[in-house]
Amino acid sequence: MAAEIRRDAWGIPHLRADDARALARAQGVVTARDRAWQLEVERHRAQGTSASFLGAAALPWDLFARRARLADTARRCWASLAEQDPETAEWVRAYVDGVNAELARAAAPEFAATGLRPGRWQPWTPLGVWLATHILFAGFPAKLWREQALAHLGPEVVGLFAADGPGTSGSNGWLVSGERSATGHAVLAGDPHRFIEDPGVYQQIHLSCPEFDVVGLAVPGVPGIAHFGHTGTVAWAITNAMADYQDLYREHLRRTGAGVQALGPDGAWHRASRHTETVEVAGEEPVEIEILETARGPVIIGGPEGLDGGVTEAGTPPDASVGAGAGTQAGSAAPSDAASAPAPLALALRYPPRVTGDLGFSALLPLLRARRVEDVDRAVDLWAEPVNVVLAGDTEGGVLHRVAGRVPVRSAANRVRLVPAWEPGHEWRGWHEPPRAGLTDGVAVMANQRGPAAALGVEFAPPHRADRITDLLAGKDRWAPGDMAAIHMDTHLASAAPLLDLLAALDGLSPEAAALRDRLLRWDRRMDADSADAAGYAAVRGAVVRRLAAHPAFAALAVPPAYPEVFLPWLALTPRVGLALEHLLRAEELYGVDRPATVRAALEEVAAAGTEATWGDTHRLAPWRALPTPASAPEEPGLSGDHDCVLCTSGVPGLTDLAARGPAARYVWDLARREDSRWVVPFGASGVPGSPHHRDQLPRWLTGDLVPVVTDFARLEKESHA
Repeated sequence: MAAEIRRDAWGIPHLRADDARALARAQGVVTARDRAWQLEVERHRAQGTSASFLGAAALPWDLFARRARLADTARRCWASLAEQDPETAEWVRAYVDGVNAELARAAAPEFAATGLRPGRWQPWTPLGVWLATHILFAGFPAKLWREQALAHLGPEVVGLFAADGPGTSGSNGWLVSGERSATGHAVLAGDPHRFIEDPGVYQQIHLSCPEFDVVGLAVPGVPGIAHFGHTGTVAWAITNAMADYQDLYREHLRRTGAGVQALGPDGAWHRASRHTETVEVAGEEPVEIEILETARGPVIIGGPEGLDGGVTEAGTPPDASVGAGAGTQAGSAAPSDAASAPAPLALALRYPPRVTGDLGFSALLPLLRARRVEDVDRAVDLWAEPVNVVLAGDTEGGVLHRVAGRVPVRSAANRVRLVPAWEPGHEWRGWHEPPRAGLTDGVAVMANQRGPAAALGVEFAPPHRADRITDLLAGKDRWAPGDMAAIHMDTHLASAAPLLDLLAALDGLSPEAAALRDRLLRWDRRMDADSADAAGYAAVRGAVVRRLAAHPAFAALAVPPAYPEVFLPWLALTPRVGLALEHLLRAEELYGVDRPATVRAALEEVAAAGTEATWGDTHRLAPWRALPTPASAPEEPGLSGDHDCVLCTSGVPGLTDLAARGPAARYVWDLARREDSRWVVPFGASGVPGSPHHRDQLPRWLTGDLVPVVTDFARLEKESHA
């Protein structure tokens, strides 16, 4: 029997079939129907071919995807999955069959605008989409930043600038056990924080067959429901654990007549794999790149000649002369009387799926089949990438709070900075046992803070969101599912304290600055869209950030090294100062910077400008779209919240108030009655512009309202079979 596709009032697809494979095919069909353009953009990003129709703006990503060998890794993981877990492999293949069947009929307007014709998905493509989506989640480019900061400012810089980096993603999540809920059953709630994209990065969906019946948030392009799901008897949710599980190795490379060699920790030269690829760029000449891989991993920055222009960097092996490769054969040791000149820079990325051939897809079917937290626990034992904190609760009172994913055991230096590939002691030595945690007073909170994953990471989110959620939950003895929206939308900004403390200590201000200072000291510290005080605080904060970033003490970090463009967000000084402002203002000493004078000058600057704007005037939604937003498109709405609020809508202090990141979905999973669960996404179920369900959830998302989760097929409108 063909699978049946139905829709609820919000256009959310509900699918049912006689078996899991037919259901997976239907999921592929409906995803291609609703998100054809998005699927093709993601496929091309996974392959490193997106510049072929998006143009030069997409080239930096394509170059990284090629050099990091994302598509090859996905193919390798697919081959392993097909051999070791044929059931899951066939289920993934069925999803791909559904995508291909519907893509052949796709007519999204973006295809006409770019001249792109939908292509054909391969069985490994969902694995490539998953890998490309999450390869930067562990924030390995932060090691590039730390390397520069350590060299110029010393070891204390790691703690001073520790903050959730500009390219990473976080989330809020909390579990209230039955003893603390109004229903006597657990409630899970939260919101994943990611770059807000249009179409959205999550797809609300309902999957039903005799084996399982699950509602949840799927990743378009990937079968099943990985991150947030409710089976009726058990529900689960995740946040980014902020673990560090990827390494950057400095490589010493040389060219020989036979190719390229890398110096290993055994003191010998070893052949590196090498080939060239051509990247097509719409409207421009194609770009040919060299793809290198050592025993550590793919070379993603530099090569035998270093960065562009032969740039070298201190800390590489001492024998630059050996880099010429004259007369030395593979396996022979480097000369002992090495010179002191640095070798050209080359950095290799080591990441778990490339090492193991496993992306954790074997967890996906067991999650759908889960009935109790023990089932979820066993399923996420198979989880690989990315590393997450998992919360789960079931109808029998079971709860789960643990880390899931693969983190290598290696030296502490690997986690902090670049490490030399030619020195022993930086190899991977097995995997950490994922930590577990319990509940406190019937509650568990995960918000990317130093929680159960603390031993596995370096930089975590400030504790403010986690502390605020914990405090709010302590304010009532019993919580109902309907109460959770108030927590989702909380705008209190605890991280404002250091700047406000410095403002309070100022004297001798101009009348205008004194008036602004007094307003801010009376402010309730809520980043509400209609608040002029919140706007005033943000303006002063931005001015402080810009002045600190311009201080001579940080001049060496103002211009980043000539690394590939895709890594520049992690290397930009102003965002780094903005995201670490709380630490920088509270530090005992800051490289001779007169912080009271800096704050005074910033306050006077903002007071002299004399704006009456509200926070929502400048803090507006700025979603990512693969194509530029048409000039005729309506202005996106103003937002409440800020980076350290529970309502985490993130601009970049000192650079822009526009919010590119925020809640990519909100959910409330009720274990008493699944039908009382609620959810919402920023735009809508459809990714097709002009569809009635393209942006119909946006008003609810803005106000914190949620739409009902429907599971009764009799209440749904039949659309088609698949």
